[in-house]
Amino acid sequence: MSDRPVRVRFAPSPTGYLHIGSARSALFNWLFARRHGGQFILRIEDTDQKRLVADALDDFTAGLRWLGCQWDEGPLVGGEHGPYSQSQRLPIYRQWADWLVEQGHAYRCYCSEERLEQVRQQQTERKEQTGYDRHCRYLTPEQRASYEAAGASHVIRLAIEPLTGSTTFHDAIRGEITFEHSLLQDAVLLKSDGWPTYHLAAVVDDHLMEISHIMRSDEWLNSAPLGVLLYKAFGWEPPVWAHLPVILNPNGKGKMSKRHAVGADGKSIPVLLKEYIAGGYLPEAMSNFLANIGWSLDGSTEVFTPEQAIAAFAIADINPAPAAFPYDKLVWLNGVYIRQLEDDDLYRRLLPFVAQALGMSVESLDARPELRLAAPLIKERIKTLAEAAPMLDFFFVDGPLEIADPQTLIGEKMSAAQTVEALHESAATLAALPDFTRESVEASLRQLSDQLGLKIRQLLHTVRVAVTGAKVSPPLFETIVILGRQRTVARLAAAERAIGER
Repeated sequence: MSDRPVRVRFAPSPTGYLHIGSARSALFNWLFARRHGGQFILRIEDTDQKRLVADALDDFTAGLRWLGCQWDEGPLVGGEHGPYSQSQRLPIYRQWADWLVEQGHAYRCYCSEERLEQVRQQQTERKEQTGYDRHCRYLTPEQRASYEAAGASHVIRLAIEPLTGSTTFHDAIRGEITFEHSLLQDAVLLKSDGWPTYHLAAVVDDHLMEISHIMRSDEWLNSAPLGVLLYKAFGWEPPVWAHLPVILNPNGKGKMSKRHAVGADGKSIPVLLKEYIAGGYLPEAMSNFLANIGWSLDGSTEVFTPEQAIAAFAIADINPAPAAFPYDKLVWLNGVYIRQLEDDDLYRRLLPFVAQALGMSVESLDARPELRLAAPLIKERIKTLAEAAPMLDFFFVDGPLEIADPQTLIGEKMSAAQTVEALHESAATLAALPDFTRESVEASLRQLSDQLGLKIRQLLHTVRVAVTGAKVSPPLFETIVILGRQRTVARLAAAERAIGER
């Protein structure tokens, strides 16, 4: 553990939307910062201008805020170490790249693409490791002056030093890591157009932004040696490195890609955070779920709050092994959190999902009483907010329901004539009730089933299909009361006509 003030960063590239794996990395950084009273910085690494996605930044910021990972410095909030987008920091990278050249730690390379391709082909033919042959590293001052006088285009490359031997650095998750210098390339730091590569930009920014710990995916582990050598070349204190395990597909076969993941059942599952937001998952559940991939609160507790996670989070407790994405557990966990919601909170969260599914505005849906009254009836039955609308859409049909198949009205071991009688008598009974309450509705229908010589489940099946249009619905007696006497009786009468016309 470094004795420097804790400052960590999440530095996505806006070439796509926020991936679930990247969201886990952001969450771990945020938990660590909050655990140590430090700062969580959002930095946008937008040097790949050709692949920028226009609304990716909006997606990042919306996703992080939804997840509860509010950043202390970065876009939209500012800070003392900005600008926080790399595209706005080009003069800074040029300054430090030139400094490396002046100090002999880097050099200008004038090789054309044609020459580089020729070198690669020759290396391939000789079955050698491909890579830059360091031709320009050994140019004489006169040769360099000639290139400069001719206005030759150039890049700036890091001069790996020494060319032999090895360097060892400590990873807070993986322990000591050693790399051989002979396997490293003189990597490009600054391209001919003045834009930096990841290696230069990340190191310069991390230093100037005083980043104390770098927690990032172990997919970046191969670039760590260049980072270590760059810190050494600059003479800067390096951060604590911690390379997080990748997330595997739920079936454990291969890592989750940026575009596609396969569930344990072989079906595709979402990979972008916004897909889970749109799918009706709760941020509390997602935060809990992601924190439990590669890390554990105490080895046994599966449901915990962000405050509990903050109090317990430690880099040393992160498992370095790749972790499968247990999608089924997320679905279960989301259901747990939904059941814990207060009724009014559940209603408010359901509003936009149900409104969108019904083609209504949130304001017009909010003006009606049905959703507020019905939400508690489905709390135990849904695992995502998006599952509510198909269970409740019949509440928002003001006229009679259209029963696609009147045959579904007929209960087990009932005839069409019995069904017609059951519907007719149910309508008459409910129309005559002095008080239209759950208790009076239940008592009257139970009494009617005895009078008709039917089992209560036979009668309720017929009534349920008539008033909801489905064989499965929220609790029927409460549903009838929410629908109200007029709509219930009208639907029973319409169902009776449908059976009579079949």
